[in-house]
Amino acid sequence: MAITIPDFSKTHVVVVGDVMLDRYMFGSTGRISPEAPVPVVHVHETDDRPGGAANVAVNLASLGVSTQLIGVVGQDDAADALQSVLKEHGIRCEFQRAAGRPTITKTRVQSRGQQLIRLDQENAEAMASDEIMRVLKRSLNGAGAVVLSDYGKGALTDVTEMIEICRHAGVPALVDPKGSDFGKYRGASLLTPNQSEFEAVVGVCQSDDELVQRGRKMLDELNLDALLITRSEKGMLLIETDMEPVFLSTQAREVFDVTGAGDTVIATLAGAIASGQGLSAAASLANIAAGLVVRKIGVAAVTPGEISISLHQRGQGGRGLVGLEELQLMVAESRARGERVIMTNGCFDVLHAGHVSYLEEAKSLGDRLIVAVNDDDSTRRLKGESRPINELQDRLLVLAGLAAVDWVVPFSDDTPASLIASVLPDVLVKGGDYKPEEIAGAKDVLKNGGEVRVLAFRDGRSSSRIIDKLRN
Repeated sequence: MAITIPDFSKTHVVVVGDVMLDRYMFGSTGRISPEAPVPVVHVHETDDRPGGAANVAVNLASLGVSTQLIGVVGQDDAADALQSVLKEHGIRCEFQRAAGRPTITKTRVQSRGQQLIRLDQENAEAMASDEIMRVLKRSLNGAGAVVLSDYGKGALTDVTEMIEICRHAGVPALVDPKGSDFGKYRGASLLTPNQSEFEAVVGVCQSDDELVQRGRKMLDELNLDALLITRSEKGMLLIETDMEPVFLSTQAREVFDVTGAGDTVIATLAGAIASGQGLSAAASLANIAAGLVVRKIGVAAVTPGEISISLHQRGQGGRGLVGLEELQLMVAESRARGERVIMTNGCFDVLHAGHVSYLEEAKSLGDRLIVAVNDDDSTRRLKGESRPINELQDRLLVLAGLAAVDWVVPFSDDTPASLIASVLPDVLVKGGDYKPEEIAGAKDVLKNGGEVRVLAFRDGRSSSRIIDKLRN
C-alpha cells in the first residue's frame, strides 16, 4: 500500500483527558551519595514538557493539526507553566482550574541518557465533569475527530457519555484506554490499547490468531468500529469490523525511550482520520510515527517532514512538496544511498507537453529530480504583471504529480542561486539557449564537483504561445 502524508493543516481535532506536566531534570553523575546508596546528580538543565493528554495535543500540533485541548489542572504554577508551553505550540487550551487539586506533575531525573527516578504529584480521584462535558459539546462543530486520552487520573469519569455525544454529532471518538474495564468505552470509533493492556482484559493470547479472535469479540461486545493493538517490537495489529486484520511490522531502528509513544500513535491516527484517510492508511502512518518517536528522549512528537524522510529512507515515498530544511535532509539521505541528484528550476506557469518531456529528460540524468519553482511575486517580476496564470500552490501540486519529479520546492528570489547553493545537486539542468556559466547557481555546483547541463526546449511548445492562443 502506498503511504501518503495528508495535509494536516486543514483538519481540527479536539483532545479531552488527563493533562500533565512532564518535568525533566538533566544532569551528570560522578559519585554515590554518602547518605544513601544512590547517585548524586548535578542538575544543569530543566525542561518542562506537556504530558498525558497534553502530549497528544502537542503531537497533533506538530503534525500541523488545528488542536483544542480540554482538561483539568490545579490553581498552581505548574498549570501556568503547562499552559505557557502549550500556547507556544498554538494549542487552544480549555482548562478547568480545580481548587485543592494539584496539576499532575511527573518529574524525571535523567543522566547519561538514562532515567534515574520519577517523582509524581497528583490526585487521581474522580472529579465532576459537567464543565468538561459542556465544553466538549460546543467544541464538536468543525472537529474531524476527538481523542479521549485516559490516564486514569479522573478527568474522564463520564467517558461513556462523552463517546455518546461524539457519536450523536457524527465525530469519530478515538480512545487511548486505561485499566481493565473497557466496558466504559462502549461505542467508541477506535481503541488503542497496547498488548499488555488488551490481554489484561481478555486474557493472555498464545498466538496471533487468538489475538485477532479475541479482538473481534471485543469489537462485537463493545460495539467498536476498530481496534488498534500496539505490540512493542512486534509492531501493530489493526482489526476492523468486516475487514481482514492488518499486521504492521515495527519501524524503529533504535529504541531510546518509549515514554509517550502511545500519545504519538493516537495523535497521528486522529490527524489522518480527520484528514479523510482510511483506518489502514492512518495506522500505517501512526506506525511510522511511533518508530520515530521512540528514538527520542522523553515525551516527544514527530513532524510531517520526519515522516516523509522516513518514507524516503525506505523507498516508500518521501516525494512531493517540501521546504528547504526537509529537502536538504532528503538529499543527504539519497546521497548516502549513492543516488545522483538532479535539479532544475522555472516558473512552470501553464504546464505543457514540452515541460513534461524536458523534466523526463532531466530525470534520466540521475535518480532524484528536484524542481525549484518561482513564487508568484518572482514570476510577476520575470514575466510581467499578467503572470502567473496559475498560483504557486497550483503549480507546485501539478508538478508534484508528475512521475519524473521527486521534490518540488518554491523560491522567492529573482534567481534560485541561493537555493541551489544550499542543495548543491550533482547535476544542475536548465532548458534553453544558455552557456553553462550563465546559469544561476552553476558556479557553486561546478565548484562542488557537480555538473551543469543545458537541454534543448521542444520547438513549437511554450506557455506564452498557449496563453496568446487562449486570448485570441
